[in-house]
Amino acid sequence: MLTLDKVYHASLVLKEVIRETDLIYAPKLSKSCNVYLKTENLQTTGSFKVRGAYYKISQLTDEEKSKGVIACSAGNHAQGVALAATKAGIKSIICLPDSAPISKVEATKSYGAEVCLVKGCYDDAYQRALELQKEKGYTFIHPFNDENVIAGQGTIGLEVLNQMPDLDAVIVPIGGGGLISGVAFTIKQLRPNVKVYGVQAKGAASMVDSVNSKKIKCLDSVSTIADGIAVKEPGDKTFELVNKYVDKIVTVSDDEISSAILTLMEQQKLVVEGAGAVAVAAVMFDKLPIKGKKVACLLSGGNIDVTILSRVIKRGLIMTGRTVQLMIELIDKPGQLKGVADIIAEIGGNVISIHHERANEGQDVNGCFLRMVLETKDQAHIDEIVTALTNAGYHLC
Repeated sequence: MLTLDKVYHASLVLKEVIRETDLIYAPKLSKSCNVYLKTENLQTTGSFKVRGAYYKISQLTDEEKSKGVIACSAGNHAQGVALAATKAGIKSIICLPDSAPISKVEATKSYGAEVCLVKGCYDDAYQRALELQKEKGYTFIHPFNDENVIAGQGTIGLEVLNQMPDLDAVIVPIGGGGLISGVAFTIKQLRPNVKVYGVQAKGAASMVDSVNSKKIKCLDSVSTIADGIAVKEPGDKTFELVNKYVDKIVTVSDDEISSAILTLMEQQKLVVEGAGAVAVAAVMFDKLPIKGKKVACLLSGGNIDVTILSRVIKRGLIMTGRTVQLMIELIDKPGQLKGVADIIAEIGGNVISIHHERANEGQDVNGCFLRMVLETKDQAHIDEIVTALTNAGYHLC
């Protein structure tokens, strides 16, 4: 049974392995509320997951430890289990979806685990882990639907309340629900007036669907850049705790997540993965009733693969109006390119790529198209450039 005493005990046990992460004021993230960032992206193993995994393994019996442990994960729980098992001298096998970022796979191996890659998403890795558990007799370490794991994650709630006694709300990412279950349970036991809000990716909104349906729902598929919360089905324990203690759950799109990742890099000098950025995305895009409130956003992890990061940055730049592609129809004669370039330069746009192509069959024989990618300041700047080009007689496709 989950109790506050268990959360306090977990906090004591975890002192030997985790760090108390900072709660950083981030005034630029919102003009309507006071935002603070709980930096679990800077935690040991780069994620909060080590809290629940380490506490769970610390509470195993000698017989359970002797069998070795097995876990399934999108990457962060894997690293927590691997670290905890290695410290305890236990064999660990981790089933990871083959879509997991390479950085997470390699990091899991570096902590001493044996990795089994499984085709599909987290839920497919989960099924494979259960099969191996039955075959080999390993002790299974669930990533979220376990009271000791939830108690470990709940230690974040203790830290946040100690760091900010006058907190109004905390915003937490949701995948399977272990993190928000622990945080919400702890905070509501100690400060029931503090609001607890959850955020899911639109492409993996299993907890939202389940809460709205008043029963656990399993999605047919998940698709999101936030791989750490790409879970088809929440657990029964987490579903019950979320229903009891969480005030509201919202969703954010991949474009909104990308924008939040980019903003955290630029303004706060913090690198977060997709799952770690969803709370900030909910604030940036006004998803929650937090105007004038002191709000803590939980940055759950920072284990983002650099190749994914480059794509996310590109998407974030487009989302925030920092880059734009324009297609302009021209008459194929000297001076046309210069005319376009002069207008863009005068307004302060920066051309970073350009492609000129002749008109296709069926179009004006003297026509051509100019495809340009520009660096811009924001959407208002893009609108200014488009208006100036249109007023000068250019036709944008």
